[in-house]
Amino acid sequence: MTITIKKVTTKKELKKFIRFNYELYKNNPYSVPDLLDDMLNTFSPQKNAAFEFCEADYFLAYRGGEIVGRVAAIINHRANETWNKKEVRFGWIDFIDEEEVSAALLKTVEEWGKARGMEAMVGPLGFTDMDAEGMLVEGFDQLSTMSTIYNYSYYPEHMEQLGFQKEIDWVEYKLTVPDKLPEKFVRISELILQKYKLRIKKLKRGEIKKYNYGQRIFDLINEAYAPLYGYSKMTQGQINQYIKMYLPLIDLRMVSLVENEEGELVAVGISMPSLSEALQKAKGKMLPFGWYYLLKALFVKRPKILDLLLVGVKPEYQSKGVNALLFYDLVPVYQQMGFVYGESNPELELNKKVQSQWSAFESVQHKRRRAYKKVF
Repeated sequence: MTITIKKVTTKKELKKFIRFNYELYKNNPYSVPDLLDDMLNTFSPQKNAAFEFCEADYFLAYRGGEIVGRVAAIINHRANETWNKKEVRFGWIDFIDEEEVSAALLKTVEEWGKARGMEAMVGPLGFTDMDAEGMLVEGFDQLSTMSTIYNYSYYPEHMEQLGFQKEIDWVEYKLTVPDKLPEKFVRISELILQKYKLRIKKLKRGEIKKYNYGQRIFDLINEAYAPLYGYSKMTQGQINQYIKMYLPLIDLRMVSLVENEEGELVAVGISMPSLSEALQKAKGKMLPFGWYYLLKALFVKRPKILDLLLVGVKPEYQSKGVNALLFYDLVPVYQQMGFVYGESNPELELNKKVQSQWSAFESVQHKRRRAYKKVF
């Protein structure tokens, strides 16, 4: 039966777009569903500040009356201008294991991009780096995290069969929280503090607004991440959105800041308890009991795994060991809170500076994800 592609035009259809992922991965032990309300906000031009510089449409693939695939077509004009490219992104792509379906979805994105003057397509990518990105190509038997994509192993097979080439890979690490920090690590950290006249700052809730720490953190992330693949600097609207959305949920014990003697922020590390199992139990909904599972994981009975959400170091302090100070501060906190493992966020495979920070810990690279590209 012929595959029909239909653009999402109503909120009812948008909910179907989101829920297709839930249905495709229903009862999958490794997939972690997004919250429906979060996704509705992400796809809304009125709620997502990324639409200040992005345009997008969403498409569903039907066979008969049944949905068999989905994809978002996105142009991040800010990223294209920054990197001097004319690329359309495909994101939030899911499909059953039939090449006719994946081919129809990707062809739709290609035609959508060509009509807007684009010369290539790349993905999976979201609106910005703050969205999940990269198709899983290794680690299909590993539990996903709330900020990454999980997909079946046939996805990359389809991409290769359809002529897409590797653009770039990200790797992820599972880290064991040590019983004790190595003496050498402690000694080096203390020398770095003295040599560069740095200090570790632990935030208090009232200080975030009073001393503008939310703004300062995201300004640092913008500066630290600027050279990374496809990055587009967050606008003030995005920064305001993330401060409002995320900082109230963070346990400040799991945040580490490093300042120089002038009080300038030079490094930040933000982590939190893994919400993967809680989100699986919530099944994409806050009601009736989704909120309970999430709050329990955050504040009552924490899981044994933590997520390393953001690590950023001011460019002039990179390669000076400053990132070690974040874990010099945080590892004792993780020990006290009962964490056993940590999950890194995806790191570009060529970013050896970031990967070298795990050398002091027992770690294993357990996942790999890929962005694919096709030139028109």
